[in-house]
Amino acid sequence: MGVLKDRIASDLKDAMRARDQLRLDTLRSALSGFVYKRTESGRELSDADELDVVRRLVKQRADSLAEFDRGGRADLAEKERREREILLAYLPAQRTPEEIRQIVAGVLADLPPESRNPGAVMKIVMPQLRGLADGNLVRQVVTDLLSSP
Repeated sequence: MGVLKDRIASDLKDAMRARDQLRLDTLRSALSGFVYKRTESGRELSDADELDVVRRLVKQRADSLAEFDRGGRADLAEKERREREILLAYLPAQRTPEEIRQIVAGVLADLPPESRNPGAVMKIVMPQLRGLADGNLVRQVVTDLLSSP
């Protein structure tokens, strides 16, 4: 069992004792995701695999949250927001928009002017920020920096 899986399983027991149904359901979905990924891959999960599962769950919550907000379902949006926050606690600290801006600016400074397009910049920046920043936020920063003089 990976370190992350152990931590989630321990926190699940605490949530049971505290009768925190939202946390309990959220952590169960993470453990279920681990089982599904292990079954799908046919091997034990590495720590990186476990982080990928949690990242995917966070992204699903963010996507659902956006849809519920658009649909005017504040109650469901709030539930997704709270679940997302529970899961984010298991991921490495995310970079701030200013830190992302500095990384993107550094990449732009190293690129020749003819190579400065969103696709080329994202291709260089995303491996550096994998798991440390939301891709949509990175894309927004890249677009802002490319459009500013």
